[in-house]
Amino acid sequence: MNDENNTLKNVLEITSLQNPRVKQLNKFRKRSVREEDQVVLIEGYRELTRALEQGWPLTEVYFCTELFLGDNEMEVLQAAETEGAQLLQCSEAVFRKIAYRDRPDGLLAVAPQHHMTLDDLPEMDNPFLLLMVGIEKPGNLGTMLRSADGAGVDAVIICDPVTDIFNPNTVRASVGTLFSVPVAESTYEECTAWLKEQGIPMLAATPHAERSLYETDLSGPVALAVGSEMHGLDDRWMNAADLQVSLPMCGIADSLNVSTAAALILYETLRQRMKSE
Repeated sequence: MNDENNTLKNVLEITSLQNPRVKQLNKFRKRSVREEDQVVLIEGYRELTRALEQGWPLTEVYFCTELFLGDNEMEVLQAAETEGAQLLQCSEAVFRKIAYRDRPDGLLAVAPQHHMTLDDLPEMDNPFLLLMVGIEKPGNLGTMLRSADGAGVDAVIICDPVTDIFNPNTVRASVGTLFSVPVAESTYEECTAWLKEQGIPMLAATPHAERSLYETDLSGPVALAVGSEMHGLDDRWMNAADLQVSLPMCGIADSLNVSTAAALILYETLRQRMKSE
């Protein structure tokens, strides 16, 4: 073990590309294997830091000192070890083999998935929710989680999931906010019934609505629904919505990328809520 790691108590070393752990990590590239083993891969300094800050348990942390970008990585490793994670130091060749990123920064963790239902969501005084319906791209899902975190959303509800919430690209695009925002999974039936029970109005975002988002009072309880990249919200969601709203479009494009639209809607909601306080 390198001298710079002598503050770590129990580090295993991996130098062979044929190591069984390396082979297993590469199997986790498949969604079916991740779901069978109920694991999530967390790559990157910011992502691991935020997972640890939120108390998300890490089972294994793989690291390569040659790829570290700063001086704080050892603190992350020490914190992970304190919380019970097994540390594994990899050669650069091994780490590049297991990494998902083109430019890895030398940190990759394996952690258990944690699934929430609507009943697991925390109590909310003035609910501010984002409903992601049938989102297909992990990057969009992660980007919207990042926006939800920034706008102070109380919870995100993933409705009729298509993509894998724990896809490494979701974790990456969320910059670790997947671990800070309460995320529940739900069907259409469960979600719409729960919203009615909780007395939370649902607003459907659609480019076809006549009412502008900016003409709408968003300062009270609200669940903002955005739909899939290809088709938007289907008729069930549109009919279930208490109100349909749109964003002004002044050019030739008739809609925005779903993650961009969600960010604008969330921050307009935040603006109104801050103004009403």
